[in-house]
Amino acid sequence: MYEPIRTKSVHGMDRGADYPHRSREEELDIQLAGHLAALLAVTDELGDAGAAERIAGQVARLRGAPPVRHTGLTDAGAGVLHRRAYDIAGRALVVAASRADTAAAILAAERMDAHSAALELASAH
Repeated sequence: MYEPIRTKSVHGMDRGADYPHRSREEELDIQLAGHLAALLAVTDELGDAGAAERIAGQVARLRGAPPVRHTGLTDAGAGVLHRRAYDIAGRALVVAASRADTAAAILAAERMDAHSAALELASAH
C-alpha cells in the first residue's frame, strides 16, 4: 500500500542542530525592544523629547546598544500620531507584562495615558 518513510523529517525538532536557539525571554526582549523602538519613532515625530529619551533608555537596555533615532517625518497629523503611539504603547505593555518587565510596563502605561489624554483634548476642540 504505502512505503514507509526512510529519511528523517525536515520538520522535526532536532535539539542537536548547530544553529542558535533563542529562549522565550530572548524572543520577548526582541519583541519588546521592537515595539518600544516603533513608539520612539512616533514620539520623536511628535517632538516629545523627554518621553523619547525615557523610551530610548529602555530600548538601549533591552538591545544592549542605543537605538537608531527616527529622522524622517510621515506628514501625519497629531491625532493620527497619538492614536498610532497609543496602539504601539498598548502592544508594548502586553509584551512587557508577559515578560514581567516592570520598568517597561510602567513606561508603556504612562505613554498610553499621555496619548489618550492628547486624543481626548484634541476631540474636545
